Amino acid sequence: MPHSFIIFFFSIFSLFYFSTVTAIALTYNVGANERACFYTWSDAPGKKIGFYFAVQAGGSFDIDFEVTDPANKIILDGKRERQGDYVFTARHVGEYSFCFLNDMSTFAEKLIDFEISLEQELRLQRLQENQPSDPSASSALEESLVKISDTLTSISRVQKHLRTREHRNANTVVSTESRILWFASLESLAIITMAGLQVFVIQSFFKIKRGGV
Repeated sequence: MPHSFIIFFFSIFSLFYFSTVTAIALTYNVGANERACFYTWSDAPGKKIGFYFAVQAGGSFDIDFEVTDPANKIILDGKRERQGDYVFTARHVGEYSFCFLNDMSTFAEKLIDFEISLEQELRLQRLQENQPSDPSASSALEESLVKISDTLTSISRVQKHLRTREHRNANTVVSTESRILWFASLESLAIITMAGLQVFVIQSFFKIKRGGV
């Protein structure tokens, strides 16, 4: 059996065994001086909320952000952050807001990839309902699933980091190519202007002024 299939099987199994997850992944272009907010609803206390974002293009690849709870209390915030990966517990029922602030830029837009996930652990509930006859076997299986889940999470984070670096490097290459083109055009224009000026100056040296003409 291929290793990829085994990893996929255990990831699906651990997903249904440990938790139920609702996630949303979006790409949004935050305009200059814009405050863009996105929301998720927690219908019960104790749920885990995951928040990941990365600035893919624009300016210095940084942005401000704020995360607030239903009481408008700031849970997380940051200034000039390039990317972030956070997990916190929703202690209140209600709407949680995730805002990106591009107040620092007067004209630069910021392209952002972000993901908001909402999950509720069901492991203890499942164990209490099932009551396995062999606790040692259940403990070993549970430990294996935890290790696989942690490994998959680590792989996912590395993939996100590599994707962000790839996008930033691609944008840097495009920006560098554009600058080289403009500098080369200006240099060519300066050379042509200097050549024309030199021709005009040399011609003025050979002009003969004839009296009475």
